[in-house]
Amino acid sequence: MTSNRPIGVFDSGIGGLSILKALRTELPHESFVYIADSGNAPYGEKGDAFVIDRSRALTRTLLDDYGVKALVIACNTATAAAAKLIRAEFPDLPLVGVEPALKPAVQLSQTRKIGVMATRGTLESAKFAALKASLADQAEFIIQPCDGLAAAIETQNIPKIIALLEEYTPAIGQFGTQNGQIDTLVLGCTHYPFISDLLRVHTGADVHYIDTGAPVARQTRRLLEAACTLNTSAELGDLQLFTTGDLDSFAKLTKLWLNLPYTARISKI
Repeated sequence: MTSNRPIGVFDSGIGGLSILKALRTELPHESFVYIADSGNAPYGEKGDAFVIDRSRALTRTLLDDYGVKALVIACNTATAAAAKLIRAEFPDLPLVGVEPALKPAVQLSQTRKIGVMATRGTLESAKFAALKASLADQAEFIIQPCDGLAAAIETQNIPKIIALLEEYTPAIGQFGTQNGQIDTLVLGCTHYPFISDLLRVHTGADVHYIDTGAPVARQTRRLLEAACTLNTSAELGDLQLFTTGDLDSFAKLTKLWLNLPYTARISKI
């Protein structure tokens, strides 16, 4: 059995494009519908009730209007606040969320000192607290809330991004590969992989960066295989992209970051 129905993906904005890019690499024959809720971004600085309401609304849109066969919540904050609830409300919908990749970081780190950059909403969630506590005996985690950073990336405010990195990265500690230094940095927001070059100015080239794109893509494949809905067509999948924010900015960044090999449908929703 196979299915050519699309996979739904949503994020508070453009950050989830880093997840979508990994999904399309892992599953090139699948079709995707991506919604960037940029008109309501960033989620990480808003309360759980708001994030749950938006996550429910976007899930319902993807199901009712596009008939998605699986859902990827490409947002750490929305995963922490709403994934459990959405799984309960839609038990037949295969769902993959994202969370800061602490376990892969532990496996990679040699100094056992790991930095974690994420939104305040993610870091203050019960889900993150439980994950961090489960690994407390394996490494030291230095946690840094990055207020304003996702919003600056969303609007491509480069001076603001640089200023925030100059504030946040020294607060984490000394980066490097020697004992006592932070040799691994978890990018705990899907926006952050898009500023890795700017981050390197502060961490140096030898520090490992960990994000969740590839693991999420592999888990999505596993769920599709288990549900017997993996698309076995030899054709490249279709791609539809929507935003609740500024269409011109979204279209420009989408074409740049996804390096689209064909013309995608990019629209306002």
